[in-house]
Amino acid sequence: MSMARGSTPGLRPFLPADSLALATLFRASIERLAAEDYSEEQRAAWISVADDEPAFSARLAAGLTLLALVDGKIAGFAMIKDNLLIEMLYVSPDVARRGIGSALIDAIEKLAAGRGAKQLTVEASDSARDFFAARGYVPQSRNTVLVGGEWLGNTTMTKELAAASTGGPH
Repeated sequence: MSMARGSTPGLRPFLPADSLALATLFRASIERLAAEDYSEEQRAAWISVADDEPAFSARLAAGLTLLALVDGKIAGFAMIKDNLLIEMLYVSPDVARRGIGSALIDAIEKLAAGRGAKQLTVEASDSARDFFAARGYVPQSRNTVLVGGEWLGNTTMTKELAAASTGGPH
């Protein structure tokens, strides 16, 4: 999978048949992209969330999950729950830092604003905090969450959304 900087991935909604591929991407993303911020034990606990594939699939289906495609392959995914909370954002380590995450969050923000959301919240991992800060998300609180018997740190961040344009004359 190769993606030039500045090109835009294709986006499509999640389908139940994508569950295994997303679980695999989820694991690889955490293992390789969170290694500087979380211990091996913490990453293993976080990765274990995808071990129960039916539950992982149900979680993905519980919100609006978008997939980013590069060369026809899944390169990342993002999920928004209740039009308020960005619950997941994971990018394949093979195409990290090439605009996949930005394309996904741009789409999520536009969809949320179009559906009336005034603000989005994310529980940003330590690995994703700078990404969200660069996009205008403001830290609100520092948290620790128990996942698979390990404590993981994250930061609650919020962003005010611009009102969606109606497309009519001004």
